[in-house]
Amino acid sequence: MEQQTTADAEIALMPKYLDSEKAGNLDKLIQIDLSGDGGGTWWLKIKDGKAETGRGAVEKPDLTLSAAAADYVQILTGKLDGAVAFMSGKLRVKGDITLAVKFGTLFKRPA
Repeated sequence: MEQQTTADAEIALMPKYLDSEKAGNLDKLIQIDLSGDGGGTWWLKIKDGKAETGRGAVEKPDLTLSAAAADYVQILTGKLDGAVAFMSGKLRVKGDITLAVKFGTLFKRPA
C-alpha cells in the first residue's frame, strides 16, 4: 500500500531537492497557496543556489502558485506534470511566468 504524504511534508522537502546548478544565482520568493484538506499557505525562497521554506504568506512574492493540496502533492511527487496541471486549470500561476516555467526543472527528486 502506498504511503500518503502531505503538502506540508512535501514542501518541507523541497530545499533538499533543489538543483543548485540550475538555480544558479536566482534570488526569488515564491508563495504557495493550497486549498482543501491539508491546504494552507507556504513560502519558498531560492537564493544563492539554496532554498528554504516556511509557513505563511509573504509580501510581494515573485511568483504565486495556487492549487488544491492533493493536486500539488501529485505535482511534487511526479504523478502529475506541472504543465498539464496548469493547462487543465489545476495549477494557477500569478506573477513571473518565466520563473513558473523554470520552476519544475529546479528540483530533482529521486525516482
